[in-house]
Amino acid sequence: MQEYILQMQNITKKFPGVKALNNVNFSVKKGEIHALVGENGAGKSTLIKILCGVYPYGTYEGQIIFNGEEKRFATIKCVENAGIACIHQELHLAPDLSISENIFLNNKPNRFGIVNFDEMYRKTMELLGKIGLDIKSKNGVTPNDKIRNLGIGQRQLVEIAKALSVEAKLLILDEPTAALSEAETGILLNILDGLREKGVTCIYISHKLDEVMQIADTITILRDGETIETREKKNMSKETMIRLMVGRELKNMYPRVPHRRGALSFELKNYSVAHPDIMGKMLINNVNIKAYKGEILGIIGLVGSGRTELFTSVFGAFSEPARGEVFIEGEKVDIKSPMDALHNGFLLLSEDRKKFGLNLIMSIKENIILAALRKVAHWGVINSDKAVCETNRYINDLKIKTPSCEVLANTLSGGNQQKVVFAKCLMTVPKIIVLDEPTRGIDVGAKYEIYKIMNELVDQGVTIIMISSEMEEILGMSDRIITMSNGIITGEFEITEATQEKLMHASARREN
Repeated sequence: MQEYILQMQNITKKFPGVKALNNVNFSVKKGEIHALVGENGAGKSTLIKILCGVYPYGTYEGQIIFNGEEKRFATIKCVENAGIACIHQELHLAPDLSISENIFLNNKPNRFGIVNFDEMYRKTMELLGKIGLDIKSKNGVTPNDKIRNLGIGQRQLVEIAKALSVEAKLLILDEPTAALSEAETGILLNILDGLREKGVTCIYISHKLDEVMQIADTITILRDGETIETREKKNMSKETMIRLMVGRELKNMYPRVPHRRGALSFELKNYSVAHPDIMGKMLINNVNIKAYKGEILGIIGLVGSGRTELFTSVFGAFSEPARGEVFIEGEKVDIKSPMDALHNGFLLLSEDRKKFGLNLIMSIKENIILAALRKVAHWGVINSDKAVCETNRYINDLKIKTPSCEVLANTLSGGNQQKVVFAKCLMTVPKIIVLDEPTRGIDVGAKYEIYKIMNELVDQGVTIIMISSEMEEILGMSDRIITMSNGIITGEFEITEATQEKLMHASARREN
């Protein structure tokens, strides 16, 4: 029988008003990649925070046995010293330090207290090579580059290099590919394959079930704070995994229904945006788009296509100047700020919910009503009862898992935070909603609920523009699809003629 490197036995964790974990048992064999999956709020993050020392011994019930010894971790440092490295979904890097300084922040090579910078540089170069960061090309990174100058995907890979630098016995990856491109995801999965061959054990947490099926040896499913089942991958199908996660069958992941296209509600004419870094260059160049009432218009493009920057600019939230015309329901509008956009019935749900969508130290109620205070206030005074009533309606409709609308937003799981952002959008009763990566970091059950709400809004005459990196989502939910590349429109397809091959070909075009 293969030896277990980790056993978490009868783990129970309580918060005020809720039991997050209830007698959870989770065991990981040496040298395997063990996937931990479940819906948002299932307890995955809480379990990992216990293992990583964020919730120290004494704040939970149960036992942790690591390498055959019971561990009572008091601090995160104790966990690291034991040989456990955790890469959280929210990256923990110092932006003004270099790649090298971040990787060896608490482990600098030194002699008699004097840091050997040459040795640190050399080791960093080796690690960058292992994780596939481009270090040789003209635009490649070097160990001395500041973290703030890297893309999100590159920062994720630096976190992995940081974990590899301490030769961890157990590597925990929480949603490691959420911000990675397909190419970077492929690099990461190859790295994990190599680590498995070297005997490193990994716990892999992800909502991307195709990745789980590709990389995992064993899969454990949590639901509502309890262990549902552990199986070897060979005995688990994607459909079975979904059923065990949500507790019911989801026969159609993309519940697209026939929509009746109505009048023209949104139009861009010859819209261009200046490049923020290159003088005289256009980031968005002469874009023309039409969207209609009662349809979902999908927007897809590769990294750098300009799709997010385009609609951030239309929303009045992009720093660089734009030229062109914007029409809403046939009338030309002049949007200079997000407040102008809201007054004209145009709403953007940002891809970065924590930076642009939520105030994390405010309650769920305060976040939801924030953009529509007039609906719950009279003469500038908020009607508390009405605010609670409106908030609870959205909590119920969107199935936000929370004991109360007064709970702070930063205590929710990522998927439930996204639902709060969605509720905040719906509270404004917009005419046009731009959803930028609306289901990023959300589990399959929550995705299905969001899709159904999208359909309901479309049936009510709302225009939805959905930006997504997930090809299946675009094909599964759109009525019409526009492709972008290098700041221009490269294709437009009715859903009846769209295929994955056509969309990829159009998205990869470099010019008209």
